[in-house]
This record gives sequence, structure tokens and C-alpha cells, in this order.
Amino acid sequence: MGQSYPMKWDLDVFYEGGSGSPAFRNELQTMEADIESLSADLGEAAASEAGGTDRGGKLSEWTNIVQSVLLRLRQSESFVSCLLAQQVKDTAALGLNDKVKTLSAKFNGVLTSYDEQLLLTEDEVWRDWLKRDEIAPVAFTLNERRDGAKEKLAPAQEALASELAVDGYHGWGDLYNTIVSRARFEAVEPDGSRKVLSAGQMHNRLSSSDRSIREASFQEWEREWGEQAELCGEALNRLAGFRLKLYDRRGWSFVLKEPLAMNRMSEATLHAMWSAVNEGKSDLVRYMERKAKLLGVPKLDWHDVEAPIGSASRTVPYDEAAAFILDRFRVFSPDLSDFSEVAFREGWIEAEDRGGKRPGGFCTAFPKSGQTRIFMTYSGTASNISTLAHELGHAYHQHVMNDLPPLAQEYAMNVAETASTFAELIVADSALQAAVDDNERLALLEDKIQRSTAFFMNIHARFLFETRFYDQRRQGVVSHEELSKLMEEAQQEAFCGMVDELHPHFWASKLHFYLTDVPFYNFPYTFGYLFSSGIYAVAQQEGASFAERYVALLRDTGRMTVEELASKHLGVRLDEPDFWRGAVALTKADVDTFLELTE
Repeated sequence: MGQSYPMKWDLDVFYEGGSGSPAFRNELQTMEADIESLSADLGEAAASEAGGTDRGGKLSEWTNIVQSVLLRLRQSESFVSCLLAQQVKDTAALGLNDKVKTLSAKFNGVLTSYDEQLLLTEDEVWRDWLKRDEIAPVAFTLNERRDGAKEKLAPAQEALASELAVDGYHGWGDLYNTIVSRARFEAVEPDGSRKVLSAGQMHNRLSSSDRSIREASFQEWEREWGEQAELCGEALNRLAGFRLKLYDRRGWSFVLKEPLAMNRMSEATLHAMWSAVNEGKSDLVRYMERKAKLLGVPKLDWHDVEAPIGSASRTVPYDEAAAFILDRFRVFSPDLSDFSEVAFREGWIEAEDRGGKRPGGFCTAFPKSGQTRIFMTYSGTASNISTLAHELGHAYHQHVMNDLPPLAQEYAMNVAETASTFAELIVADSALQAAVDDNERLALLEDKIQRSTAFFMNIHARFLFETRFYDQRRQGVVSHEELSKLMEEAQQEAFCGMVDELHPHFWASKLHFYLTDVPFYNFPYTFGYLFSSGIYAVAQQEGASFAERYVALLRDTGRMTVEELASKHLGVRLDEPDFWRGAVALTKADVDTFLELTE
């Protein structure tokens, strides 16, 4: 008998009592007091236009408080997001979510005053201060904040926008969670009985190995999201409207300015990446043509794109999947495997397949406690195993940064996707090598190529949709019918016309379009996938010795631009297509093997 692992996570270790936790309410109160105190101190400094005689000392004092609040705020945001994900109808958690968002907005307002003080510091004093032992490790982030402050509105206006955003901007984002919690999907079981499923449960059926189940599930999925489209369209329009108005006030005409800055990457890097992706799509076209043939259809429908081929349709018990992942991780790095074993054993993962859960999967950090939590709904598919490996990669990334100062832990989404995708690749490739027969090999290979399809085509469709939606939104509100039309056009283009029945209401069903903390929650995924593919190629050449260099790279993700990161740790340029072409080319080899196996 192998090891048996819990499938429900433990949140009580952080704040006992769930959404009724007195310890959590106390955490919020203490944090609020610290934010108020910092706000008052910064207000006095602004009024006197100085930070006292010891300017550096005052800056250090403020920075310590900022980092202390940041740590607790991240922990609080994670706790609430976990409560809401495990039970979307937890009304007490909804109240806490509002409280945390309000605190976050207050803190952002205070950060605006803090940034103003950074900006007011004379250059010479600034340079000397950054050399201090306690400040040097976060110098990159502080310079970034100071430079960013030059491009924003006056502090009072930024603070006001942040406060108004709670009930406006963020409120529209929260509406999506309400819509998801109310969505009801009806499924017909093999015995003819009918069953009502949550969005999370229904989503798993869309990649069933049985085409009739997939087809019926997809029709039901589209029907329900069509019913919710008017509400979703309203939310999406208001979110974009708020964002665009704020950008205009700041004098930003380029809609990608904020997401690129947040991801610490240049526009040149983004263009180099997408051009390499477009060049490499012809290989995926060959794969999709063959897949349609194998499924016995003239052309793939949307629900066929992620359908399993070969013996991947077998469901794998959770404990078996865990043992498999730990085994594969150990080959690359014993440290990664040992860490993941703790996550499985100590109840860091919520994997149970039950009603009331949110769809999708995520990993979130509890930096104050030095832990993470992973959320998913595990039903034993190859895709579930990939998701599990992916989220454990995120968790390990946070783990190797736990000892860094809070400001140096703030890494961007595109590099956040690097560790997760790297972990996925380890599992996918070693599983391929260990496959016992061609049927299993085919299934695993197909699952791997599916990820390339997702990152090169599906994510590209989202990017094209969002870019065009923002262009139209500048002219006025975009109707839900028009949103669906934009989505279909983007899918048609991104998938090179290889999909017959498209998913017009994808924009309504996808949480990523409604997240207020990160605009354009799409291209960073493709970046992470390709960047990690490039790193993975280096790891294969170097063998076991690379594990140490890999950790050094991860530890630097919160303290340099992606271009600097790639130059320092890999010796490559990201703003030119060569690196990206090399990473994209890895898919060609997989497709060639797939075509050979399916002759």
C-alpha cells in the first residue's frame, strides 16, 4: 500500500474557524491600525515637506511597516480567496472579502503617499539610503516604485481612485463570483437520470474521453453562459471603462502600458514572442488535422481540442498521481520532491470533487506562515495531473523565496508561470520516457501537445479578443452579442481556422477577464510556458547540476526585469525572436513524434 494523502486542505492552521475566525478578524484589525498609523505619519511628513533630520532613518522606518503590512495583506487575501473557492456560497467569506479589499485599497492609498516620499527624496540621499544593509535587498523594487510614481496622478487623486475602486471597479470583478455561484448546469447521467452540477464539476466534463458526453456538456456550458452573458457583459464593460478612464487621466494612451510594466517586460519582448509563436503554429495545424482524423470528424469542434487520445482516458487515483509526481520531481531535484511531499502530506491541497466549489485551479501564498495552498477539483484525468504538477511548481517558487524581504518576493505573473510550467514539463517528459507502450506514450504526448495548443492558440485568442475589446470600448459600451462576435473572430484567427464549432461565450465563462488586480491575464501564460521551455532545454543539457542554478533564477524573479533575468541566468536576449523560436521549436519535435505514432 502506498501513502494515502488528504484531499481537503487545512486552513485552520492559519486562522482557526474559517469565515467565523476570531483570529482572522484580529489580524485585520491590527493591520488596519498599522495602516492608519503609517498614513498619519506620512501625512505629517508631507505637511512638513520633510522626513525629519535623518531622512534615511525615516524612509527605513516606513519601509519596514510597508513590508510588514504587505506580508499580512497577502496572507489575508489568500485566506479569503481560499474560503470563497471552497464554497462559493459562503456569505460570511464574501463579507470578509469586501473587508480585505477595503483594507487593500486603503493600503494602496497609503503606498501612494509613501511613493511620494520616495520621489521627494534627493537623488544623493536616495543613492546612499539604497546602500544600507536592510534596504539593499529591495533596492530594485524601491527604484521601480519611485520611477512609477513619476507617471501617475497626484497622490491624493491616486488614493481617491483606489478608494472609489472598492465599490466600483473591484465590485464589478466580484460580481463575476456571484454569477459563477448562481450558474447551474444540468447533466444527463448514463442511466438517464439528471444531475445539477456546479461550474467546476461541469468544466471537468468538457474534456471527457466520451465525445457524446463532451458534446452534450459543451452545449449545456454554452447555453448557461449564454443565459449569463448580459450580466457578464455588463461587468466586463464597467471594468474596462474604469481602467480606460484612469489610464486617460494618467495620460496613458497605450492600453498595454500597465500589464507590461506589471510583468517587467518590454513591448519588444512581447512582439518577439508572439511573432515566434505565429511562425510555429503550422506544426500545431498538422497535429489538429491528424487529431480530427483520429476522432473520426472532418474538423475539430471546440470541445474536441482538449479531448484525450489513447489511454490517457483512464482515470488515475489521487494517491497514485501524487506518487507519480513526487517520483518525477525527485529525478530533477530532491528538494522539489521533498517540498511537494510536505504539501501533499500536510493538507496544503484542496482536491476533492464536490459541489459548491469554484471552477479552475490556483496556488496562493501565505507568506507570513511560510506556506502555500493549492486549489483544484481532481477527477483523475491526465489534465488534472498536469494541473497538480503546475500548481506545485508555483508553490515551490514561493517556498524558495520565503526568506527574502516581502518587497523582494513580489514577482510578476509571467515569471510566476515559469516555475509552474517547468514543473509540468518535468512530469510530462519523464512520464513519456517511462511509458510502457505506444498507446500510453501517445496519450502522454498528446496531453503535452495540448498544452502548446493552449498557450500558442487559446491564450493568443484571449489576447487578440482583449486587445480588440479595449479598442472598441474606447468608443462606448460593447454589447454582449458583439463580445461573442469578437471572441469567435479571435478564436478563428488564433486557431488558424482549424476549429469548426467555436466557443462564442468563452469571454463570459473565463474568470481571467474579470480579475481586477491584473489586466491582460493572458500573454504572461505564453511567456511563462516558452520561458520555462527554454530553461528546461538548458536543464536537460546540464543535468542535475542545473537544480541549484534554477533556484537562483527563481529567487531573482522579484528583483529584476525579465530581460535582465534571462541575460544573467541564461545568457540570452528576450527582445529578439531567436530565444523564442528555439522554445517554440520544441513543439515541432513532439508533433513529429505524434504523427509517426498515429500513422
